[in-house]
Amino acid sequence: MCSHEQKNCPRCNSKFECKVGSINLCQYTTVILNDKEREYMRENFDDCLCASCMKDIKSEYHTQVYHNKLKSILGVFYRKYKKFTNDKRRESSTI
Repeated sequence: MCSHEQKNCPRCNSKFECKVGSINLCQYTTVILNDKEREYMRENFDDCLCASCMKDIKSEYHTQVYHNKLKSILGVFYRKYKKFTNDKRRESSTI
């Protein structure tokens, strides 16, 4: 029989059921992670996350990777690019 443990997500503090008894029921099957994404989560959190937070952290990881690549390409111009895109977002949200 599967052992189910009630946990609180360390990120959002919501309760979720950790199904440690079966890999088929694990939330990792809901949110597919590669090794780098999994390592990023391990570096930032000590315990299991709920599926919603796992999706958010996965997105956060890819955003960070994207910005790091831009930073390496643009170098000193990265700051200007970031300011430009933030200004554009503010303009579009006020329209």
